[in-house]
Amino acid sequence: MSRNNSSTFNTPRRPFEKERLDAELKLIGEYGLKNKREVWRVKKTVGAIRKATRTLLTLEEKDQKRMFEGQALLRRLHRIGALEKSKNKLDYVLGLKLNDFLERRLQTLVYKMGLAKSIHQARVLIRQRHIRVGKRIVNVPSYLVRVDSQKHIDISPLSAFKKGRPGRSKRKNEKAKNKPVEEAGAEADE
Repeated sequence: MSRNNSSTFNTPRRPFEKERLDAELKLIGEYGLKNKREVWRVKKTVGAIRKATRTLLTLEEKDQKRMFEGQALLRRLHRIGALEKSKNKLDYVLGLKLNDFLERRLQTLVYKMGLAKSIHQARVLIRQRHIRVGKRIVNVPSYLVRVDSQKHIDISPLSAFKKGRPGRSKRKNEKAKNKPVEEAGAEADE
C-alpha cells in the first residue's frame, strides 16, 4: 500500500508580512490552535475548494460535469456545516472563509457546547480521549464535525469526568487514605 506524501499545507510567500502574522496569531488565540501550520492547512483546503468552484463556474450552467460535481461539492459543504442549507449555489462557495471551517472543528464545538471551560481545555480533553462523537472516541482536535453528528458530542462514559475509572491523583489519594486504616487494624490484632 502506497503512502500519500502530498503536502497538507503551503507556507506563505511572504514570511514576515505584519498584517498576515497578526491575523494568524489572532486565529490561533481565538480557536486554540497549536501552531501556524494548522491555520495554513485549513487555508489550503479552503483554497482547493474555491479553486474547484472557480473551474466549475467557468463551465456552462447545463454542463453535466458542472451539475454533478457542483452538487457533490455543495452537498459535502452542507454536511460538514461550512455552508448553510439555504445557500445552495456555487457562487456562495467563493464566499467561504477560514472561520467557516475553524468553527466546525471538534475543539471549537466542545468549547461552545460548554463541555470545556476554555478553548485550550477543550483541546486537552480531546487529546486525552475524554470526548466522543456518537459512539466513537475522537482524539483529534481538528476533526471536522458533521452537522448530524454535532448533537452526539459528549463526554465518554469511560472518562474520569463521567463516572469511569478515577484519575491518577484521585486513585493515589484514596490509596493513601485506605492504607493507614489497614495498618492500624494490623497493629491492633497483634
